[in-house]
Amino acid sequence: MAKVDTKDKYFEGIGRRKTATARVRLYKKDVGVTINDKTCKEYFKTPEQCQAVTAPFDTIKAEKGEYGITVKVSGSGLSAQAEAVRHGLARALVMIDEEFKSRLRRAGFLTRDSRMVERKKPGLKKARKAPQWSKR
Repeated sequence: MAKVDTKDKYFEGIGRRKTATARVRLYKKDVGVTINDKTCKEYFKTPEQCQAVTAPFDTIKAEKGEYGITVKVSGSGLSAQAEAVRHGLARALVMIDEEFKSRLRRAGFLTRDSRMVERKKPGLKKARKAPQWSKR
């Protein structure tokens, strides 16, 4: 895990999914992928989550090691965090080159998935589940 010099220029993108928020910094030189000061494989439990994080690179056909990523992510669960990182990374890539926008948009990485848990209403057991009703 390489330390990133703060003087280096980076491109930042904010990604969100459910209640997860990811602040992604994309560097032009290779420093690997660090998520909350851990590697991707250490932080995320499954390979699918790591693959979701690096999916925008596959879409733009970037060479391995061309970019370095540092991420601060919080909130929600690991799957939502992985998708938040993907969203933030796609936004940062668009800042580097506008030509990436159409490919990333087509893949669905620039669209924020706004589905969130519905709040619990008073008088109900859950958001919509009502207590059992009896006629008498």
